[in-house]
Amino acid sequence: MARPLLHLMQLVSPALPVGAYAYSQGLEYAVERGWVHDMNSAVDWLGEVLNHSVGGLDLPVLLRLLKAWRQGDWQAVQDWNDTLQAARETRELLLEDVQMGEALLRLLVSLELPSAQRWPQQKSISFATGFAMAAHHFDINDDDALSGFAWSWLENQVAAAIKLVPFGQTDGQRLLMTLMPCIETTVAEACVREDHDIGAGLPGLAVVSMQHETQYSRLFRS
Repeated sequence: MARPLLHLMQLVSPALPVGAYAYSQGLEYAVERGWVHDMNSAVDWLGEVLNHSVGGLDLPVLLRLLKAWRQGDWQAVQDWNDTLQAARETRELLLEDVQMGEALLRLLVSLELPSAQRWPQQKSISFATGFAMAAHHFDINDDDALSGFAWSWLENQVAAAIKLVPFGQTDGQRLLMTLMPCIETTVAEACVREDHDIGAGLPGLAVVSMQHETQYSRLFRS
């Protein structure tokens, strides 16, 4: 087995200590309101967020970050990192991105990645920026990096749905299998998205994220 694939598995593993399991990205509020309540509604919700939010923003920026790291273009890395954070529509979504990014950066520093050790201490880092840094260091190709990033997002969201809806473990696997083609489509579309088309396009996600910030009872972080 090629070493880059093993490193990709390491990066997308739920065991990676970045705290991804702690966030529901508004899913918790959607379940409370009854918008997500069974398999079909979960497929609809997660598929739309994957395609129009992760696929519209995170994945195309991740692709550009990978290119910037390869070329040693530090300014482009900083610019796309800032773009990601500016595009977060709620305080909750921004905190999730930065907190996961900083957790990944601490890990990469501990693993002695040179780029991680050179990252400015005063500069917040988005998760995709750190993910691209690691993918470049471990020689993971673009398609695999984007697919792995999308898979990691989906797996954590399905884990949240299992707790919240709730689903059984077998239903969770059915949900993952049902949405696998959505990952393929989303990654393919992200690879051809132009700079001016980059951005999240789900106002409803922003609304539920804001509502989740003040939700009375929560399992997931705000």
